[in-house]
Amino acid sequence: MGRNPAVGRQGPVYYAATIPAESAARRVRVTQIRSGIGQPKPLRRTLAALGLDRHQSTVELPNNASVRGMLFKVRHLVEVAAVE
Repeated sequence: MGRNPAVGRQGPVYYAATIPAESAARRVRVTQIRSGIGQPKPLRRTLAALGLDRHQSTVELPNNASVRGMLFKVRHLVEVAAVE
């Protein structure tokens, strides 16, 4: 039996999104990479407020303080990239 490849690479440091600063990008592209199933209701409501209604959906949002705060709350469920 082989070794589980996920061992040693668990925890938010390995899969949490890095959120760019407001000066680095005016807009950000957010993709939901993990499901909201099994997450607490406030996290699911945050995903809905960001416009992410299902797994693998993508939205472009303005990079302001309120959006960055929501992204920080769900950073382990999303992938964030700066839009050129």
